Amino acid sequence: MHIETFRNYCLSKPMVTEEFPFDETTLVFKVCGKMFALTGLESPAFKVNLKCDPDKAIELRENYESITAGFHMNKKHWNTVLFDGSFSEDLFKELIDHSYFLVVNGLPKKMRNQFNFD
Repeated sequence: MHIETFRNYCLSKPMVTEEFPFDETTLVFKVCGKMFALTGLESPAFKVNLKCDPDKAIELRENYESITAGFHMNKKHWNTVLFDGSFSEDLFKELIDHSYFLVVNGLPKKMRNQFNFD
């Protein structure tokens, strides 16, 4: 997956915005103002920080060398995913979806009701 494909995939989700809250090279995707994905645009390798359930985060890190504890993030709740071809694009999309839905499910009920998920 290329960064433009990643960007389009994130922006295709309901109520997602892209921002540069830290600097001009760190692209952040938020849902209802809460981060679910971020990536550095100047890094030679395509890496993304994604939110993750703590138990699942440990399992992923044990099974994939390219998935590590979140760089500059809460290591319990965030993974850094290096998209180096060692796993499928489908798995990468699953991890993005997982991060997105963790954030959505953590929103107040009034905000969650704005989503029309089946």
